[in-house]
Amino acid sequence: MISHFQKAIEHKEFLITAEITPPKGGNPERMLEVAQLLKNRVHAVNITDGSRAVLRMSSIASCYLLLQRGIEPICQVTGRDRNSIGIQGDLMGAYSLGIRNILALTGDPIKAGDHPQAKAVFELESVRLLKLIEKLNDGFDINNKALTDGNLDLFAGGAVDPQSKSLSGLQRRFEAKINAGAKFFQSQLITDFDKLDKFMNQIALGFDRPILAGIFLLKSAKNALFINKNVPGVEIPEHIIKRLEKAEKPLEEGMKIAAEQINLARDICQGVHLMAVKKEELIPQILDLANKG
Repeated sequence: MISHFQKAIEHKEFLITAEITPPKGGNPERMLEVAQLLKNRVHAVNITDGSRAVLRMSSIASCYLLLQRGIEPICQVTGRDRNSIGIQGDLMGAYSLGIRNILALTGDPIKAGDHPQAKAVFELESVRLLKLIEKLNDGFDINNKALTDGNLDLFAGGAVDPQSKSLSGLQRRFEAKINAGAKFFQSQLITDFDKLDKFMNQIALGFDRPILAGIFLLKSAKNALFINKNVPGVEIPEHIIKRLEKAEKPLEEGMKIAAEQINLARDICQGVHLMAVKKEELIPQILDLANKG
């Protein structure tokens, strides 16, 4: 079964995905309310897997809850917390539940999160994880033993950072993920669209893989400064910080900035991935603003 997201890629549509953080606890009500607002507004809802190494509900369980409500998920899977046995078992389970789209990630370092005493695994980083998914799709486990109860058919993607300081390192990593089976790419938070354009024309050109530019809702100048300080590889430009400082309503200004960035991305790449931490319910309004722009 081909996912709605995969069909949109095949039809060369401008892709829109949005990120939702699972609940911290057993009540998924808020996550589902927000996901319902995004239904029919985005191609898929991306569910994080212990983002920033902070404890949250299982991404697979969260994705299944979305599927039950007719909302297509992209399930993030990281190599940080599980060994190859656990990851293979989870991928089989996800497939059996109807989950098809997987974003394969290495995972944030344990020390960045709320369980710094926890033991990191990292047996598989993102490239090896993509290779493993390819094996499972072909009907074999990581040891090349046949899957006796059927192969998987997962649609896997990877992350990319077009703002990386090392262009050669960026190209090497990007091509390694393509060779490992990545069918789409979701970028880190983009603030420099000239660098995104350079990446698209000098590295991604010719590979026929959709790149979704990461668009982040900045809630205030303070929020932007916090990101600059705490998120490696991200630098919110001074002119955006000043624009937020001067705004009478910083959150509304942040929404306008995100809408403008969506329209910048339309001319450069094949989609956007929207991140509005704790304000996901504003994503439909941001999309409306972008459509008016």
